Amino acid sequence: MKKPLLIVGALVVIAAIVGGWMWYQHSRPQMLTLYGNVDIRTVNLSFRVGGRLASLSVDEGDAVRKGQTLGTLDRAPYENALMQAKANLATAEAKLDLAKAGYREEEIAQAQAAVSQAEAAYQYAQNFWQRQQGLWKSRTISANDLENARSSRDQALASLKSARDKLSQFKTGNRPQEIAQAQAGVDQAKAQVAQAELDLHDTTLVAPSPGTLLTRAVEPGSMLNAGSTALTLSLTRPVWVRAYVDERNLHRATPGQQVQVWTDGRPDKPYTGKIGFVSPTAEFTPKTVETPDLRTDLVYRLRIIVTDADDGLRQGMPVTVTFDESRHEQ
Repeated sequence: MKKPLLIVGALVVIAAIVGGWMWYQHSRPQMLTLYGNVDIRTVNLSFRVGGRLASLSVDEGDAVRKGQTLGTLDRAPYENALMQAKANLATAEAKLDLAKAGYREEEIAQAQAAVSQAEAAYQYAQNFWQRQQGLWKSRTISANDLENARSSRDQALASLKSARDKLSQFKTGNRPQEIAQAQAGVDQAKAQVAQAELDLHDTTLVAPSPGTLLTRAVEPGSMLNAGSTALTLSLTRPVWVRAYVDERNLHRATPGQQVQVWTDGRPDKPYTGKIGFVSPTAEFTPKTVETPDLRTDLVYRLRIIVTDADDGLRQGMPVTVTFDESRHEQ
């Protein structure tokens, strides 16, 4: 009788252990597995100005560093434009100096002499007209002769007034509006010089960030329009993973959480990353994501920043992302 009781007791203990283990496994947080793709950002590089491509110093597959010169355009047209802009600036500055300085003493003296000459001419015309009036009273001259004398007197008076106005202008100097107009011409010329210098600087194409050259779309000698793509650069950093999580597990994916990123090429050595962004809006599962769930399920996009990325991660590479909620909660 004792032996069957021992067997039954042992079975009960085993059942309790198995049940407890199953309850523990069921109740403990399970590791969440997500699927996505590597999302390495690319930059289409172009010249901000147009012209003939003079040289390219890199080729597809080359690693480039930030600030490295990648290519140049023919600089001659832009150097000529800069010299022209500087010459225009010099002319505008000279005009401004003249406007501020006013008229020279020699010019004022010439204007004074012109006034004296006009006064003498007017005085002669006035006296002649008066004499003609006396002759008209005695009917010695015709009405036409009198009218001609009066007209000559009026013309001499107008010439005198013009000479006096010019002398007054010379003594007073240029008006404030004329000086302001000359100053505006200088400012405009300076802006043209600055733009010409910028255009000349933009004939050199430099790398905005470190990366790897993906595409070389043009060759030296080509005529390029401003903004047309010459090179395509794959940025070395940052490397992101685009993954998706369903609504049931959305609360388990929080910004800042550490994750592991697995690739087929490194099945035993995952990359380390952290969640940097969780989309606030839902979308349908993209066809490029391999998940065991239905395609029509709504999911939320995650951006995972890979902190120890290397050349093993390539654009579009499928990856598996895993993280344990219990590790995050500790």
